[in-house]
Amino acid sequence: MSRKVVVTGLGALTPCGNDIDSYWDSLKNGRSGLGMITKFDTTDFSVKIAAELKDYDPLDHFEKKESRRLDKFTQYAIVASNLAIKDADIDFSTLDRDRIGVIIGSGVGGIESHEAQHKVLMEKGPGKVSPFYIILMIPDIAPGHVSMIHGLRGPNYSVTSACATGSHAIGEAAKTIERGDADVMICGGTEAAVTPMSVAGFGNMKALSTRNEDPVGASRPFDLERDGFVLGEGAGIVVLEAEEIAQKRGARIYAELAGVGFTADAHHVTAPAPDGEGAVRAMRIALNDAGLNADEIEYVNAHGTSTPFNDKTETISMKTAFGDHVKDLSISSTKSMTGHLLGAAGGVEMIAALKALYHDTVPPTINYENEDPECDLNYTPNVAVEKKISTVMSNTFGFGGHNACLIAVEYRQ
Repeated sequence: MSRKVVVTGLGALTPCGNDIDSYWDSLKNGRSGLGMITKFDTTDFSVKIAAELKDYDPLDHFEKKESRRLDKFTQYAIVASNLAIKDADIDFSTLDRDRIGVIIGSGVGGIESHEAQHKVLMEKGPGKVSPFYIILMIPDIAPGHVSMIHGLRGPNYSVTSACATGSHAIGEAAKTIERGDADVMICGGTEAAVTPMSVAGFGNMKALSTRNEDPVGASRPFDLERDGFVLGEGAGIVVLEAEEIAQKRGARIYAELAGVGFTADAHHVTAPAPDGEGAVRAMRIALNDAGLNADEIEYVNAHGTSTPFNDKTETISMKTAFGDHVKDLSISSTKSMTGHLLGAAGGVEMIAALKALYHDTVPPTINYENEDPECDLNYTPNVAVEKKISTVMSNTFGFGGHNACLIAVEYRQ
């Protein structure tokens, strides 16, 4: 018989706050983390806005020499993991470290280091490329470092599935515990992609908002005047445990992670499948895995990227998956406040869903001002709503047709 998986720790670095309390406070109060790009000169760029971390100094967390050998995406993963571990109040020395693992994904890995070292190669030649270049860049180095810091010798790897990365990592970790291959898993996503190459690339494919004159209002999921997503950075990490392990050590339990659904569109490199067919299947698989009917879900943290086609298609997919119940659903896109964290999106958004469940509060979709006839559901416009919540769903859908759906329910012994 499979084991029940529970959530005991949350850790986040986001454009809306560098810890769980400040992140959640920003979400429930509708405060945006978006602004003008400060990391590089945007003079020649059509996109000049992003959702950067604020007040983040590597030297607050790492020695100077160490920080130079860690790309920002790895730094964010380590910091958020440490926050989640502290939040879980877990002492690894009392547990079997061979049965504690780490799955942390990234959409693009160490792109900042890649760009910097490519410049060195072009300007100074191959002999000047850093010997640390590869281990700065590869996505799997983030979970590798977390495991080394804490001596965790269980399953350890990275997941890369674009915007669905963080959700895939959490879902894989849950299944690892469920089938008995680990007792505790540190999991989620991390990203540090506010770089010239990323902004130019996403901008030239017309995926990004160009509302440069109004960065706070640029991410507007489901709004009629949405014009693209806003690139964000950070990390979202959760601690998952087998129920009996958490109970034995008297852990505070946020929720049970009850359902996981993964599918592929097998359709197009960027566009979702017609009518969101792949997303519908992911939601239905997660519902079946959780043993729930569609009408038992009370809140959906939507993918809600603020792109014209995605938001319309996601609306269609929710109508199909939930049927008549869709009119009773509370839905929101916290990307309206955080921007789109790519590989970290699934992590920070699952945390938002878990906090919504734990505090019985639906965070809003801010900047929702103009109703789109094709996006006509209850997206919790602009102001949080307090209501009893016992079941939540978090959806992430990535370039390449990757769909991941996670369901958490109120914990009951």
